[in-house]
Amino acid sequence: MDTSKIVGEKIKSLREGKSITMQELAERSGLAIEQVERIENNIDLPSLAPLIKIARVLGVRLGTFLDDQDETGPAICRKADACDTISFSNNAIQSRKHMEYHSLAKAKADRHMEPFMIDVAPTEDNDFVLSSHEGEEFIMVMEGVMEICYGKNTYLLEAGDSIYYDSIVPHHVHAYQGQAAKILAVIYTPV
Repeated sequence: MDTSKIVGEKIKSLREGKSITMQELAERSGLAIEQVERIENNIDLPSLAPLIKIARVLGVRLGTFLDDQDETGPAICRKADACDTISFSNNAIQSRKHMEYHSLAKAKADRHMEPFMIDVAPTEDNDFVLSSHEGEEFIMVMEGVMEICYGKNTYLLEAGDSIYYDSIVPHHVHAYQGQAAKILAVIYTPV
């Protein structure tokens, strides 16, 4: 299942259901109209920051774009079930894919946190653009070494290390020196 196509379709459906034009969504989210069009038409893989801004304008939680389940009790994600992925780019305009997100709670309705296991692909790209959005993030490195640019500081985290930060501060998360890595990330965004 290609979940990257579902995201654009869900955004368009929610936007139209709320009688919001594409232009209004772009203006209220602070995104370029071209970026919204490309996301809705599944041309670009969105990064998390624009997705969070779109979710806020539409009045939904981030997870709404990733699931359609309604489990109100505990949601268990077995290892075999965590293979469905959604990919985001680190720059939606240029559609650079570098992370594959495995949602660990897509069956849980009305959740306030988004837990992911993320496979970070090796890349030669080192042109990182810091982004910010409301909320908080927790990252634990499972394999490899990650570099987190946070405000004016840069942190190197090895397997077993973790970081918890306010997402409103401009930040970027990527593998150190372009090597592959794996992280557990929990993202909280207020609705």
